[in-house]
Amino acid sequence: MNFHILTLFPEMVMGGLNTSITGRAIDKGLISVEAINIRDYSKDKHHHVDDAPYGGGAGMVMQPEPIYDAYEALAARTGKRPRVIYLTPQGQVFNQKIAEELAKEEDLVFLCGHYEGIDERALELVVTDYLSIGDYVLTGGELPAMVMIDCISRLVPGVLNNDVSAEFESFHDNLLEYPQYTRPVVFMDKAVPDVLLTGHHKNIETWRRQKSIERTLERRPDLLKDAVLDKKEKKYLEELIRQKEEKETKKL
Repeated sequence: MNFHILTLFPEMVMGGLNTSITGRAIDKGLISVEAINIRDYSKDKHHHVDDAPYGGGAGMVMQPEPIYDAYEALAARTGKRPRVIYLTPQGQVFNQKIAEELAKEEDLVFLCGHYEGIDERALELVVTDYLSIGDYVLTGGELPAMVMIDCISRLVPGVLNNDVSAEFESFHDNLLEYPQYTRPVVFMDKAVPDVLLTGHHKNIETWRRQKSIERTLERRPDLLKDAVLDKKEKKYLEELIRQKEEKETKKL
């Protein structure tokens, strides 16, 4: 899978993505990441890429021509016109389902804005998707691009040492991940749950699913409406909700 980042700060994104799991995936050739400096496509002798907004207002706006030219050069070089994701608080909030959809693409372009934003004409000409990582404002699109690339990369076969782990992480079946334990068996008088020491895989899987349901109800109950549960798990959830309601009633 190939990631292309249109940015004013290529060293920022490449420095982050060349480490840890994404860095190893790049080294193995499982993914490729390139940062395209938008300033390289400025026709201004000082490589300016911004100007004052028409109609007045504070700050500067990124000009359309360098962005359009950068994308067109990429399209000509690759022989493709890949999806372009503009990172903006106005976009749909990124989540695991979107990551799974985007992971099916062979090439993705991330457009990182700065200043007061990007000239609307550039967005109309090249952008296919508007995505956000949350309802807050950042200095630029580089950090959101890195977040999304990290998430999407984990879904590319071979990127994780254990390919099964991507399937069973948080948000699998719209549930949060179950608690994890390792050595020692007892730490600060807290012991690893007995079931995990039995080696009984079916019982361990049942325990983990129940803990995922419990944790989701406790921390992200909004996810449960779309959770994928079998009949026994639905009954287990119903019982948890009943117990929770009883406790809340007793407090009143």
